[in-house]
Amino acid sequence: MKLTRSIWQTYKEVPAEAEIPSHQLMIRAGLIHKTGSGLFTYMPFGYKVIRKVESIVREEMNKIDSQEIQMSVVTPGELWQESGRWEKMGDLMLKFKDKGERDLCISPTNEEAVTDVFRKTVKSYKQLPQSVYQINTKFRDEIRPRFGLMRAREFIMKDAYTFHLDKPCLDKGYKEMYEAYEKAFKRMGIEFVAVEADAGDMGDTDSQTHEFQAIADTGEDTIIYCQKTGYAANIEKADTLREEITFDHDSKELEEIETPNMGTIADVCNFLKVPQHHSIKSLVYSAIFGEDGEDEEIVLIQLLGDDELNELKLKNFLGANEVRPTEEMKLKKLGMVKGFIGAINLPEKMRVLVDKAIDENAFYTTGAMKKDFHAKGFNFKRDLEEYEKVDLRLARKGDRTPDGQGVVDEKKGIELGHIFQLGDKYTKALDVKILDQNGKSMAPLMGCYGIGISRIVAAAIEQSHDENGIIWPKEIAPFDIYFATIAKSEEYKQIGEEIYKELRDAGFDTLYDDRKAGPGFKFKDSDLLGLPIRVVMGERDFKEKGELEIVIRKTNEKRFIKRDELISTLKEILKEI
Repeated sequence: MKLTRSIWQTYKEVPAEAEIPSHQLMIRAGLIHKTGSGLFTYMPFGYKVIRKVESIVREEMNKIDSQEIQMSVVTPGELWQESGRWEKMGDLMLKFKDKGERDLCISPTNEEAVTDVFRKTVKSYKQLPQSVYQINTKFRDEIRPRFGLMRAREFIMKDAYTFHLDKPCLDKGYKEMYEAYEKAFKRMGIEFVAVEADAGDMGDTDSQTHEFQAIADTGEDTIIYCQKTGYAANIEKADTLREEITFDHDSKELEEIETPNMGTIADVCNFLKVPQHHSIKSLVYSAIFGEDGEDEEIVLIQLLGDDELNELKLKNFLGANEVRPTEEMKLKKLGMVKGFIGAINLPEKMRVLVDKAIDENAFYTTGAMKKDFHAKGFNFKRDLEEYEKVDLRLARKGDRTPDGQGVVDEKKGIELGHIFQLGDKYTKALDVKILDQNGKSMAPLMGCYGIGISRIVAAAIEQSHDENGIIWPKEIAPFDIYFATIAKSEEYKQIGEEIYKELRDAGFDTLYDDRKAGPGFKFKDSDLLGLPIRVVMGERDFKEKGELEIVIRKTNEKRFIKRDELISTLKEILKEI
């Protein structure tokens, strides 16, 4: 590609709305153009990266016999109404009506649509398993789109779906997809980790589900991991053990102490000169149930004083639509004083959930249930008649792995892919039936598997850039080589044309900077775009020594070689990197 023929524009200034490196560099390097809030045009060089990512994903899907299809971006509302997600998706789904007043939406995902295809084409267990995928545009009407392609409203996604007769078959298909994802991300040159994740509203809480996270400081997700044991999980899913701590087991009577204006754990423990894990953090939460959210249950949560609540674990344990801190007005009606709440003199029939990290035989400081007072010597077994032990704490750095054999650390990650075992959630909702080996009607099991194609591009930049610009992994770089001529005479410009032809004939995807610009301008653009190798034919060096300059973008290593060595040297370098 000759730059004089391209629609490529670079920018010196960092866009005001671009908060993270990938967003800044993709705009500055002319890879994307903002068309609206969370909406982007993929410019030619950016789209080349997208297509390379798609190609790798497509090849790995085809290797496991997943069949490519293309579903419509607009889907009928009646399918979503069948599954019960028409209202549940809320404002994320862009809904509208056609001329016949039929409900339609721009697809944010395609479980319903693919299940409808399946129920109209597959009737017998003999046709199972089935695996299909598509690479298509999705739209989710994010309230606050941000970070460029990382959280855009419109994006490109690979979504795959499998159908199975039974759980062993589903497990096998899930494993195949898991391994295909690993191979794809490795081929792209991305540092990633597969972590246990929460199924959310997609599947059952006990179904297998994993996220594939790119390691990056700007990631929105927190990953809990242990190099020693290999344990890895999204922080929302992580089921770790606290580090070894000592509890107070000296028998005490329950005693009220005055703690004026001490409404925090830190204040009270500093006052009493005790560690925070010798106190109890009491949180009151409202759990919302029912299709319309009309049912509410208020629960008291008990954590060690220096732990935090994992709201997702609470939501899953209760089976609630959502959970949220109970409003202060409701607390007052229950006779509970914010900042001084404890499992003492509780309202009748209030459900109490005690985190499993709490030693029930130990003695703690807790709220005395009246303003400016706490209670010392609280013991769960002695002072509380009824409670449930539950895993509710949020995992953190320094915890032990579930088997107790390692210590976990934290990393930030960007979710690139998510795979789920859906079970029969959607096949039952859409009344899908097939005949099993015994001629009986049954609902097949499903899996769904997503990869954020456009997000991968942003994540690769987050992982690999410097102060000068992008540093592309060679497998997904828009071109293999940036080639520039620094020449004034027509003779050497013509030599540049010849070298460009040699590079292309040798199979190198080459970007030829034939613009009338100085070396400084060209080299800045070269670094900003970040192709793996830069080749420069400078008129002076070539005239005096017959040499070309090669610069490896990642290391800034420079080599000077003769023209007849160019092709073999470039092949060697690309193989090395």
